[in-house]
Amino acid sequence: LHLSAVKLAELHSDLKLQEKDELSWKKLKAEGLDEDGEKEAKLRRNLNVIMTKYGMNGKKDSQLVDTNYIKDGTESDILDDPRLEKLWSKAKTSGKFSDEELDKLWREFKHHKEKIHEYNILLETVSRTEDIHKNVINPSEENLVKEEILHNKHRELKDKLRSINQGFERLRKVSHQGYDATSEFEEPRVIDLWDMAKSANFTEKELESFREELKHFEAKIEKHHHYQKQLEISHQKLKHVEGTGDKEHLNRNKEKYAMLEEKTKELGYKVKKHLQDLSSRISQGLQHNEL
Repeated sequence: LHLSAVKLAELHSDLKLQEKDELSWKKLKAEGLDEDGEKEAKLRRNLNVIMTKYGMNGKKDSQLVDTNYIKDGTESDILDDPRLEKLWSKAKTSGKFSDEELDKLWREFKHHKEKIHEYNILLETVSRTEDIHKNVINPSEENLVKEEILHNKHRELKDKLRSINQGFERLRKVSHQGYDATSEFEEPRVIDLWDMAKSANFTEKELESFREELKHFEAKIEKHHHYQKQLEISHQKLKHVEGTGDKEHLNRNKEKYAMLEEKTKELGYKVKKHLQDLSSRISQGLQHNEL
């Protein structure tokens, strides 16, 4: 796959979370609690997203590149959206962003592309399900269940599309105006969650509690970013030391690299699990709005 040390650690975290979700689903299925197959379908979609994200789906150059964009200048050809490419080009040449801010903005662009990937996968799944449903001749109780599944998937599509539109508007605004010094959150995933939470059916007290939890979540993400950077530095040092033939130095670097790799994997899993839990709570709030 030719993945960097950081991407391998992220892949490990994604697969660990996928494995946990699949084990939970197997227990539900054994208890007869996924008769409509909706949870199984969601697991398949999630696995498809992972395979697409890391270039494991058989399609060439489908994975997202690492954040070495400032060095190699090849970022525009992997955004896959002329509107995003135009915004990114404008932001880079505007002079309104420091290198650190450009790095942060690029993470927002990558996050937005991932959301579009997930939306397209879900859209394809819904289209296939609808085609199958249309070809059914005799309506039955089972088909009524499938109609409910389709309804849920359309609602999920609506939520994802709302998030994509909100995200694009934010990227457009930031690319033109620069970062707002008074902005409450900086991490793209946290900004998304906060925007959606404000649209959900939360009381003022619940929203304030959620705001505080998002602050803790953002701190957890920043810690994960820190370990990702340290892991990448350690990986480069290890490659350098391997060429010197100094075994003692090599062993020390291997130990440090192994420690950083394990910590990065552990934090990555915790971040993704926390994100999953927060997203689920917001989704429930948004669904309540529609009732």
